Amino acid sequence: MFERILVLCTGNICRSPVAGAMLAERLPHKLIETAGLNALEGQGVEPKARALAESAGLDVSAHKARQVTSEILQGADLVLVMSDGQRMAVGQMDPAALGKTMLFGRWLDAGQGREIPDPYRKSQEAFQQVHQLLTQSADSWVGKL
Repeated sequence: MFERILVLCTGNICRSPVAGAMLAERLPHKLIETAGLNALEGQGVEPKARALAESAGLDVSAHKARQVTSEILQGADLVLVMSDGQRMAVGQMDPAALGKTMLFGRWLDAGQGREIPDPYRKSQEAFQQVHQLLTQSADSWVGKL
Protein backbone atom coordinates (compact mmCIF):
# COMPACT_ATOMS: atom_id res chain seq x y z
CA MET A 1 0.00 0.00 0.00
CA PHE A 2 0.91 3.66 0.06
CA GLU A 3 2.96 4.21 3.20
CA ARG A 4 5.26 7.02 2.02
CA ILE A 5 3.39 9.90 0.39
CA LEU A 6 5.10 12.88 -1.20
CA VAL A 7 3.13 16.10 -1.79
CA LEU A 8 4.62 18.43 -4.40
CA CYS A 9 3.96 21.95 -5.56
CA THR A 10 6.11 24.66 -7.08
CA GLY A 11 7.84 26.54 -4.27
CA ASN A 12 7.01 24.22 -1.34
CA ILE A 13 5.81 27.20 0.72
CA CYS A 14 2.05 27.53 -0.01
CA ARG A 15 0.19 24.43 -1.16
CA SER A 16 2.31 21.34 -0.47
CA PRO A 17 3.28 22.08 3.16
CA VAL A 18 -0.35 22.78 4.08
CA ALA A 19 -1.64 19.79 2.11
CA GLY A 20 1.05 17.63 3.72
CA ALA A 21 0.04 18.78 7.20
CA MET A 22 -3.61 18.03 6.39
CA LEU A 23 -2.77 14.49 5.25
CA ALA A 24 -0.49 13.91 8.24
CA GLU A 25 -3.33 14.90 10.59
CA ARG A 26 -5.86 12.69 8.80
CA LEU A 27 -3.49 9.74 8.18
CA PRO A 28 -1.20 9.62 11.22
CA HIS A 29 0.02 6.10 10.35
CA LYS A 30 1.48 7.29 7.00
CA LEU A 31 4.78 9.04 6.34
CA ILE A 32 3.93 12.32 4.61
CA GLU A 33 6.67 14.44 3.05
CA THR A 34 6.64 17.56 0.90
CA ALA A 35 8.92 19.20 -1.63
CA GLY A 36 8.89 21.69 -4.48
CA LEU A 37 9.78 21.53 -8.16
CA ASN A 38 11.34 24.99 -7.87
CA ALA A 39 11.57 25.14 -4.09
CA LEU A 40 12.35 28.33 -2.24
CA GLU A 41 14.75 26.25 -0.17
CA GLY A 42 14.83 26.83 3.56
CA GLN A 43 11.80 29.14 3.63
CA GLY A 44 8.90 28.57 5.96
CA VAL A 45 5.25 28.47 4.97
CA GLU A 46 4.03 31.65 3.26
CA PRO A 47 2.35 33.87 5.93
CA LYS A 48 -1.20 33.82 4.46
CA ALA A 49 -1.07 30.05 3.97
CA ARG A 50 0.40 29.59 7.45
CA ALA A 51 -2.35 31.68 9.09
CA LEU A 52 -5.07 29.64 7.36
CA ALA A 53 -3.35 26.37 8.31
CA GLU A 54 -2.98 27.42 11.94
CA SER A 55 -6.60 28.57 12.12
CA ALA A 56 -7.50 25.02 11.00
CA GLY A 57 -5.41 23.60 13.85
CA LEU A 58 -2.42 22.54 11.72
CA ASP A 59 1.14 23.07 12.91
CA VAL A 60 3.36 24.08 10.00
CA SER A 61 5.84 26.08 12.10
CA ALA A 62 8.77 23.68 11.56
CA HIS A 63 8.41 23.52 7.77
CA LYS A 64 11.44 24.34 5.63
CA ALA A 65 11.02 24.28 1.86
CA ARG A 66 13.14 21.75 -0.01
CA GLN A 67 13.85 20.90 -3.63
CA VAL A 68 12.54 17.60 -4.97
CA THR A 69 15.16 15.14 -6.25
CA SER A 70 14.99 11.84 -8.08
CA GLU A 71 15.91 10.12 -4.79
CA ILE A 72 12.96 11.73 -3.00
CA LEU A 73 10.63 10.68 -5.84
CA GLN A 74 11.98 7.11 -5.79
CA GLY A 75 11.41 6.89 -2.03
CA ALA A 76 7.72 7.72 -2.31
CA ASP A 77 4.95 5.19 -2.85
CA LEU A 78 2.59 7.93 -4.08
CA VAL A 79 3.37 11.41 -5.39
CA LEU A 80 0.58 14.01 -5.22
CA VAL A 81 0.93 17.15 -7.35
CA MET A 82 -1.18 20.27 -7.78
CA SER A 83 -1.29 20.44 -11.60
CA ASP A 84 -0.91 18.35 -14.74
CA GLY A 85 2.17 20.43 -15.59
CA GLN A 86 3.78 19.35 -12.33
CA ARG A 87 2.91 15.74 -13.12
CA MET A 88 4.71 16.07 -16.46
CA ALA A 89 7.71 17.67 -14.72
CA VAL A 90 7.89 14.68 -12.36
CA GLY A 91 7.82 12.36 -15.37
CA GLN A 92 10.67 14.26 -17.00
CA MET A 93 12.74 14.13 -13.82
CA ASP A 94 12.06 10.46 -13.14
CA PRO A 95 10.00 8.58 -15.78
CA ALA A 96 9.44 5.66 -13.40
CA ALA A 97 7.65 7.98 -10.95
CA LEU A 98 4.99 9.04 -13.46
CA GLY A 99 2.86 5.96 -12.83
CA LYS A 100 2.61 6.75 -9.11
CA THR A 101 1.97 10.50 -9.57
CA MET A 102 -1.57 11.85 -9.32
CA LEU A 103 -3.31 15.17 -8.79
CA PHE A 104 -3.90 16.08 -5.15
CA GLY A 105 -7.34 17.22 -6.36
CA ARG A 106 -7.89 13.88 -8.14
CA TRP A 107 -11.21 13.11 -6.44
CA LEU A 108 -12.73 16.60 -6.63
CA ASP A 109 -15.52 17.63 -9.02
CA ALA A 110 -17.32 14.30 -8.75
CA GLY A 111 -14.18 12.32 -9.52
CA GLN A 112 -13.27 14.33 -12.62
CA GLY A 113 -10.23 15.70 -10.82
CA ARG A 114 -9.12 19.29 -10.51
CA GLU A 115 -5.91 21.27 -10.47
CA ILE A 116 -5.24 23.42 -7.42
CA PRO A 117 -4.02 26.87 -8.49
CA ASP A 118 -0.94 28.53 -7.02
CA PRO A 119 -1.98 31.38 -4.67
CA TYR A 120 1.59 32.73 -4.33
CA ARG A 121 1.63 36.56 -4.38
CA LYS A 122 -2.15 36.64 -4.82
CA SER A 123 -5.00 37.93 -2.66
CA GLN A 124 -6.23 36.65 0.69
CA GLU A 125 -9.32 35.39 -1.17
CA ALA A 126 -7.12 33.32 -3.50
CA PHE A 127 -5.41 31.75 -0.47
CA GLN A 128 -8.78 31.01 1.15
CA GLN A 129 -10.08 29.38 -2.03
CA VAL A 130 -6.93 27.24 -2.34
CA HIS A 131 -7.11 26.29 1.36
CA GLN A 132 -10.69 25.12 0.84
CA LEU A 133 -9.65 23.04 -2.19
CA LEU A 134 -6.74 21.53 -0.23
CA THR A 135 -9.10 20.64 2.63
CA GLN A 136 -11.61 18.99 0.29
CA SER A 137 -8.82 17.13 -1.49
CA ALA A 138 -7.21 15.90 1.74
CA ASP A 139 -10.60 14.70 2.97
CA SER A 140 -11.24 12.90 -0.32
CA TRP A 141 -7.90 11.05 -0.16
CA VAL A 142 -8.62 9.66 3.33
CA GLY A 143 -11.08 7.08 2.04
CA LYS A 144 -8.71 6.06 -0.76
CA LEU A 145 -5.58 5.53 1.33
